[in-house]
Amino acid sequence: MISIPVFGAAAVDAAVPPARAVDVVRDAFVAYARGEWSMPPKVYVPAYPAGDFRAMPALGGGNALLKWVTSFPGNPAAGLPTVTGLVLLSDASNGMPVAVLDAGAVTALRTGAAAVLAAETLGRDDAGRAAVVGAGVNGRAAAQTFAARGRDVVLWDVDAGRAHDAAALVGAAVAESREAALSADLVVSVTPGRELVFEAGSLRPGQHVSLMGADGPGKAEIAVEELGRVRVFCDDWEQASHNGDLVHAVEAGAVGRDDVTQLGDVLAGHASGRRSPDEITVFDSTGLAIQDLAIALAAMERISEFDLPTIDL
Repeated sequence: MISIPVFGAAAVDAAVPPARAVDVVRDAFVAYARGEWSMPPKVYVPAYPAGDFRAMPALGGGNALLKWVTSFPGNPAAGLPTVTGLVLLSDASNGMPVAVLDAGAVTALRTGAAAVLAAETLGRDDAGRAAVVGAGVNGRAAAQTFAARGRDVVLWDVDAGRAHDAAALVGAAVAESREAALSADLVVSVTPGRELVFEAGSLRPGQHVSLMGADGPGKAEIAVEELGRVRVFCDDWEQASHNGDLVHAVEAGAVGRDDVTQLGDVLAGHASGRRSPDEITVFDSTGLAIQDLAIALAAMERISEFDLPTIDL
């Protein structure tokens, strides 16, 4: 019999502070770009219109991971989380299970980390205020990560009460209006992806936008015409071009593979990032299992500090 430790949401958050999450997610992007970590395609199991299930595997750092996670946008109305599931971590040398982690907490941490990492990497050197549009769990994580990195950040949400509650939790301010949030130098959008946040011609020279909400079929946060006129980056071309904002631009013929740079290639020094102060940069994120693996390994580094429940196998 073996005992498998279980990191609940609180334990995940305590083990991996937001600033640490940015560092390990950066390392994961670089390892993947160098071919040191691998990631088979994400599998979607649609349960539309209610939501979907996702199976996400990765291998790296001597471990293998599988995340079984859901996205059911209507759940909060019933008092349930939008994202839930489990992250399973195994030893890649012998296949033995190592830990189980709360998928919602892992997802929020790595989503916030990837959004801020892209903004820091691709934004202007003199970028000022940051804004997060969408104050759900992942939006709060992005705002908290900006704050942890010493950046002034404002939040905006269609639900003003939710924006105020989230801002109070993470030490952020509430934007005066949607327009004020969208005018920030660095913008992170974490919406359900059912309505466009960025219409054609809406982005101004020098802005950076991290698109975090359109991570599945039928979702979009930016107009195809807008993607066609900006410098586009993504987390992973194969995944983003099939399930992200990019899919709409690819299908319309507005954007092709040569027009898109993977963030990991920039971080690894294989490709250029921002090329001028006036360039508009957009990062299309669909969420990678390598990011989840990075957070899981970071949590394991501090396992001795926690008295965790276990599952006996």
